Amino acid sequence: MKVRKGSSSREYKTVWMKRTEIFLIDQRKLPEKFEVFKTKDYKETTKAIKDMVVRGAPAIGVTASYGITQAALDFQGKDLKKFFSHLEKAKKSIINTRPTAFDLFYAVDKMIISLQKAESVQKAKNIAVSASRDYAKRSEDNCRKIGVFGNKLIKNKDKILTHCNAGALGCVDYGTALAPLRIAHSKGKKIFVWVDETRPRLQGAKLTSWELLNEGIEHRIIADNAAGYFMQKGEVDLCIVGADRIAMNGDFANKIGTYEKAVLAKENGIPFYVAAPLTTFDRNCKSGKDIKIEERSEDEVLFIDKKRIAPKNAKARNPAFDVTPAKFVTAYITEKGIFKPSEIKRII
Repeated sequence: MKVRKGSSSREYKTVWMKRTEIFLIDQRKLPEKFEVFKTKDYKETTKAIKDMVVRGAPAIGVTASYGITQAALDFQGKDLKKFFSHLEKAKKSIINTRPTAFDLFYAVDKMIISLQKAESVQKAKNIAVSASRDYAKRSEDNCRKIGVFGNKLIKNKDKILTHCNAGALGCVDYGTALAPLRIAHSKGKKIFVWVDETRPRLQGAKLTSWELLNEGIEHRIIADNAAGYFMQKGEVDLCIVGADRIAMNGDFANKIGTYEKAVLAKENGIPFYVAAPLTTFDRNCKSGKDIKIEERSEDEVLFIDKKRIAPKNAKARNPAFDVTPAKFVTAYITEKGIFKPSEIKRII
């Protein structure tokens, strides 16, 4: 992604690995500060995922794959049985961080399966390094392809609404929901983006706006409860959002507030698209009823930037995601093309 600093700009990935260390753009600090967070072992990486230094399903998946590599490289000894026992411990630690994002589980399982072919600990370590690197490259390439396919849905002067942050910060690069916007902008299409603030963590106001500013894409931040107003006035041509887990019947989980945007879009006759790589589709999940929803600390609702906004004795609930039924989805945008919910089983 492009990061502007004064009069100059530089390209960054959201997450990358050098030797045994993982480097992450610290998303808790944006937009006030741009800082790179470094983890030295899988335990620090696990905490970084839990604390939302990194977020977004594809980015979490890539970070998890690198975390397994760290665990592999950390192991001392030549006993394969003990090596895999060590990896199992690391796996449990990593997958317990964020229960809703399927890319996390997919990436970890993919890594463990690839290492099981190794005949020695050293060979397993070599495989881990190359496998995680390849996984990150494929993830980035898949997002670029999502952008290419999604661009076909965007016309010149379209006004697009998105929710939360499904941009480069939520992936290795390009993004999912923002990838089509990036490609459309690069092709010279004049587009406009409505950016939901996305309470309670304000990923839209803080992160999506920051990305669009760096890309030079015109947009406005709106309160979460203003989307219906602009839809009703005919100022939204289409909606594109990301996803954290997609069931085989087309139901999907995404940041809390997505469901109501989908219902509003349906009511107002606005196409509603979900951009996600195939790694987000959970083959063992029959419907949205099977998706576990993460509930985070009530403090995220009661406070903004450590300042309490609610009465002292007030309590809150804070589900991080909601489930949108397939009937509200116009189509899915993936690296393999665009298809309807009814086509999922055939595609997957």
